[in-house]
Amino acid sequence: MQAKDVMSRKPEFLPPSATLKQAADQMRTHDYGFIPVGENDRLIGALTDRDIAIKAVAEGWDPNKKTVREVMHKGVYFCLEDDPLEKVIQQMEKLQVRRLIVLNKSKRMTGIISLGDIATKSRNAKLCYELAEAVSHH
Repeated sequence: MQAKDVMSRKPEFLPPSATLKQAADQMRTHDYGFIPVGENDRLIGALTDRDIAIKAVAEGWDPNKKTVREVMHKGVYFCLEDDPLEKVIQQMEKLQVRRLIVLNKSKRMTGIISLGDIATKSRNAKLCYELAEAVSHH
């Protein structure tokens, strides 16, 4: 199996100028907790629902005024569509992350692969358990 076999397709992204309220609304609408951030046709970071809660809400910031840029993780972790699932899992374990952006050979985002995708689509319960354990020690 390869990354493209288990990834979630049609990923959306936000510009860094979007407000945290806009990001939270988009996460709620699409039922996900992670959004890549793009600017000038390049991925520059990522934002999670946890980032919003821990970095913004806990600080008392106004989500209508604070932008994604102020809270996002700079840089992106990614894998390639053709990467074997075992390599993707090793990378997630090494980086201690629960999601990777999936790129094609042209470096275009084609999907996102998460623990949930691996758990529901790989049909390898032992592998999923080991990965969840490995990234949960972060």
